[in-house]
Amino acid sequence: MIIGIIPNISKENMLDVVKKIISELIINHFDYVLSDTLLKYRDQFDNNLHNSVFMSHSHLGESCDIIVSIGGDGTMLNTAYEVRNSSTPILGLNFGKLGFLAEFDLNSFIDFLQDIKAKNYYFEERMTLVASCGNDIENELYAVNDLVIDKGPWSKMIQLTMKVDNDYVSTFSADGLIIATPTGTTGYSLSVGGPIVNPQADVITLCPIAPHTLTIRPLVISSKQKISIIVDSPVDNIQIRCDGQRVSFVKPFVTIEIEKSSHPFRLVHSSRTNYFEILRNKLYWGLDIRKPNE
Repeated sequence: MIIGIIPNISKENMLDVVKKIISELIINHFDYVLSDTLLKYRDQFDNNLHNSVFMSHSHLGESCDIIVSIGGDGTMLNTAYEVRNSSTPILGLNFGKLGFLAEFDLNSFIDFLQDIKAKNYYFEERMTLVASCGNDIENELYAVNDLVIDKGPWSKMIQLTMKVDNDYVSTFSADGLIIATPTGTTGYSLSVGGPIVNPQADVITLCPIAPHTLTIRPLVISSKQKISIIVDSPVDNIQIRCDGQRVSFVKPFVTIEIEKSSHPFRLVHSSRTNYFEILRNKLYWGLDIRKPNE
């Protein structure tokens, strides 16, 4: 088995973490490939690691059986985007804050290597989204968590018309709209009152951001349906943000088409944990803080 390593090199002491992981992989007889972002640190590796193989992220995704993304949830989302054209599953090693997607820490990952050897793990496919809006966008609009249409620095609200499968839904004024996958419902969507959706549910949620009416509430639709959002406001540009990382700017009047991607995000899970356990441990969902945990 070949394991690819993509670290967030902006994290403190990341090089030491990578060295430790490589040493454990060698001890456990795994082959490995490193992100080419580590090339400039090559001379800092030990002599027996100096000849490591380095690849771009797209090539690494095509060459490995599992990718280890080291950083946090944001690093993991960026890794998923960079290897989106491959089906290689991603394991998240958390050195960030929450670590909802990146469920492993260094110690649990080292222990998990034995599970990998024993095939005591599983892959989970998570829905992703793609969007288009004519020829105004150079880069592909692809999101694992969410795609957000918002007013940007414009001081007023923008007018949004929503259609599903070309059926008119509503026209309303708001600061924007969050279109989220089940994975993304524990992110930005949650903070505006959206529901938490189990990743096994094949649905898309639409959550308005600060709508100027009490009758506009979050909406859940089938992932088989196509969403059209028409933006019509006297603003120079609106923003389309993918996973809170990649921002594109388009000029109204514009129609943005969103649908389920044919390239899912594949996640590596330990058989020792489950989604609801992570939900309780990371977000404290369902826990009564008035009582000691049992």
